[in-house]
Amino acid sequence: MSRKKPVHRVLELEEDDLQALCEAVDAAILDGGGFGWIQPQGRQVLERYFKGLLLVPERMLFAVRLEGVIVGCAQLVRAPRNNEAQAMCVSLMHLFVAPYARKHGLGSQLLHEVENAARSMGYRVLNVDIPDTQAGAIALFRKAGFQQWGTHPHYARIGDQTVSGLFFTKLLDGTRLPSPTPVVDETRMTQTNQSSTPSQSRALTLYPAIDLKDGACVRLRRGEMGDATVYSDDPAAQARAWCDAGFKWLHAVDLNGAFEGQSANAPAVRAILEATTVPMQLGGGLRDMSAIAGWLEAGVTRVILGSVAVKNPALVREACRLFPGRIVAGIDARSGRVATEGWAEVSDMQATELALRMQEAGVAAIIFTEISRDGMLEGLDLEQTVALANTVTIPVIASGGVGTVEHLAALRKAANHAPGIEGVIVGRALYDGRVSPTEALKVLG
Repeated sequence: MSRKKPVHRVLELEEDDLQALCEAVDAAILDGGGFGWIQPQGRQVLERYFKGLLLVPERMLFAVRLEGVIVGCAQLVRAPRNNEAQAMCVSLMHLFVAPYARKHGLGSQLLHEVENAARSMGYRVLNVDIPDTQAGAIALFRKAGFQQWGTHPHYARIGDQTVSGLFFTKLLDGTRLPSPTPVVDETRMTQTNQSSTPSQSRALTLYPAIDLKDGACVRLRRGEMGDATVYSDDPAAQARAWCDAGFKWLHAVDLNGAFEGQSANAPAVRAILEATTVPMQLGGGLRDMSAIAGWLEAGVTRVILGSVAVKNPALVREACRLFPGRIVAGIDARSGRVATEGWAEVSDMQATELALRMQEAGVAAIIFTEISRDGMLEGLDLEQTVALANTVTIPVIASGGVGTVEHLAALRKAANHAPGIEGVIVGRALYDGRVSPTEALKVLG
């Protein structure tokens, strides 16, 4: 499926693709396009390099094609797992298009796709550095909204020439960095550090919940299907209302599907997709590749895999391989133990154990719900949420129990100690009017 796209993430390299990629790299090196090497290295060296690269979990390879043939690539490099302080950052390296394939806009397409992948995986900062001799690439990054924050006068040595390097960064939430201050006042810097922390400027995403039962928007108490409150019989209109309120994501769950093991509210989901433009993540009843692929192709941005994560981890791994950055694991727990089948069954597996397995499988994020609190408006289980967020290195979305703005403020404070917390799902409190969208976005933004 990815072969039809001009830009895609590479998870394996067939012989023809490997040969085309090596040829593109050699052409870029000869053109002075960098890629780290100054002279062509030969086919054997390049083959070993790319085959080894695909085995490194911290590196993601993206390729761009022209008429079906690979003509360039780029890499996203995550911080090592022990670097929790920079878990929100990802670096872009070795982006290039072979000289014989330029003037087709492929560089912009490649950069755009890599940015979107980083954003969908929950990263907030994209960094890149480049020698100042690469005028075309520098122009590409500046046009794409990257901001130069520094210069390295002794960045590289090419032959007998010392080359300077430029350092760029981009905030993936669309904001811009303040202009750098040329002179640092140490007294003011100390005062600033005492009054604020970097995490205080980090926005959390609020996902309004659209839980679907028999074609209507409902909310359950503690996951009990027999204890549901109907809030709207027009899910599409409700979704538009949340978008108009300023929310940038939607979170939809097919409750019937979760119990039946297959999508049961498809007309309502399609109506939401047609009525809105913001990204949406969907869960409930997605138990096979056909259902996963079908909804992603229909316009859902991310799918949430819950029960299948416990019962069919091989399917999760395959879905992550085919749809990188678009698979989320939904971990629902009762007193720390994983619940499945629409919360009707409780297993012996601990939530943190499943979270680590899902991270290894390649999911883009984890949604954690303590179901004993869901719909009860008594506040999130912050202790479990923080513990889980500090166990894994992928983003964690909190869920279950928000009833007041103060609960959101408490989550924001907790996120200072758990930078992996990316956002929160809110349902009943929004529908009941206990939390206004304006207040919620102000607290989390």
